[in-house]
Amino acid sequence: MSTTLAKKETVSRKWYVLDAAGKPLGRTAATAATLLRGKHKADYTPNVDCGDFVIILNAAQAVLTGSKLTKKYYRRHSGWVGGLKEIRYDRLMATKPEFAMTHAVKGMLGKNTTGAAQLRRLRVYAGDEHMHAAQKPEPWVEG
Repeated sequence: MSTTLAKKETVSRKWYVLDAAGKPLGRTAATAATLLRGKHKADYTPNVDCGDFVIILNAAQAVLTGSKLTKKYYRRHSGWVGGLKEIRYDRLMATKPEFAMTHAVKGMLGKNTTGAAQLRRLRVYAGDEHMHAAQKPEPWVEG
């Protein structure tokens, strides 16, 4: 039995639309990461960037389950003494929902140049309008 490995030159990319309205932020991010990595394809190869383009709509309407909205924090550090900045997720989702979704997807991709290239194919919008109609994106159906 032979194993089929994808080559970078033969990868065909499609555009998919995910609607995050009313769905958990992490579950939507996991689906987007799977599509960006190409794990849904039959010729998936881990060391080849064979994923698709993903558009996430209604990121502002994504939900956090349980009490994560008030207990979860986004933290960053400047590197200086006392440089820790933190923001609670209820405020982050109200001000920058696109960033919250992108940050969640980024954590699910590889921490290398392949993961950076995959993240560049992600487009996140707070509302239900996007400007990629010319690419003829298909809605992604779970299952």
